[in-house]
Amino acid sequence: MDEQLHKVIMERLEEGRLPCAEAHAIARRFDLDPLSIGQAADDAGIRISHCQLGLFGYGPKSEGKHKIVRPMENVPDELAARLRAAVHGSGITCADVWGIADDLEISRLEASNAVEALGLRVSRCQLGCFAV
Repeated sequence: MDEQLHKVIMERLEEGRLPCAEAHAIARRFDLDPLSIGQAADDAGIRISHCQLGLFGYGPKSEGKHKIVRPMENVPDELAARLRAAVHGSGITCADVWGIADDLEISRLEASNAVEALGLRVSRCQLGCFAV
């Protein structure tokens, strides 16, 4: 890993972990694909935290506190249609959820709450944290 990139990653750690938003900010700063930052963090033994979709990194998994996403009670029709249309194979990608949220001017967490309510799965993290 590039020495300057490693230094910036280390400066952005919170409790020894790299928050998702920080990882994406670093990717933009260095004009890199977010996956490169995720791989660099992984190579350094650093875990990603505070997923912007609320899926992981918020507390102990053993206590069920690792995610903050909650099923949306009433998913608006347009949001439901857009999310369902973006499903490929086993799920919808993180990048697709982000794009839909941006297009509809809602938060990423709101979009993730709709994903949860619709029984869909996020299949690929932009940082490479999981792949289903």
